[in-house]
Amino acid sequence: MPENTPTPPTPTPVSPTAEPPRAQTDFRIGEEFGTAKKNLPPVKILIIGVVAILIAWAIAAFLQRPRTSASGSIDEVVSVEIPGQNAVMVAINVSFQNGGTKPFWIHTIKSELQTASGSFTDDAASPVDFGRYYQAFPALRQYAAAPLQVEAKIEPGAQIKGTIVVSFPVTPEAFANRKALAVKIQPYDQPVPLVLTK
Repeated sequence: MPENTPTPPTPTPVSPTAEPPRAQTDFRIGEEFGTAKKNLPPVKILIIGVVAILIAWAIAAFLQRPRTSASGSIDEVVSVEIPGQNAVMVAINVSFQNGGTKPFWIHTIKSELQTASGSFTDDAASPVDFGRYYQAFPALRQYAAAPLQVEAKIEPGAQIKGTIVVSFPVTPEAFANRKALAVKIQPYDQPVPLVLTK
């Protein structure tokens, strides 16, 4: 009976139907990621924004700059020559007032002399030595007041007057022809010293 089985018809090859070609999508990778011209604001707006930020920063820095809370002056200056040392010893009377809201604690006291030959600085002498200086150089006593001391506390609104003694390695003539004389009083809790000039 194997002869009676019908043979299946042979499949006729199917010819693929030709589809019309599809239109390709226009794809540009550069446009997908963008460019600065397309994704950022115009340059003029950026420049205006940066300039506005810089102006605001400059105004804030100017208004918030550190200032000293005290003001004062150098009242009297007396100098004497130190014999044989080509130097002068100077007694300087200063007065100042604490205009701040906190006490003014004196941390350091320095003096700076500017002459034609240069600039010289010296720390104020210790008040313990004033007696010896006055004995050796009586002219320093001419306008002497109480010594202005490191660690002194000046309450808000209070005023203080005192004398400091410094020495500079210059001749009396160079000191007399000085360009400037300054006393710098640095408080403990302020970044800017009180600078008194004459």
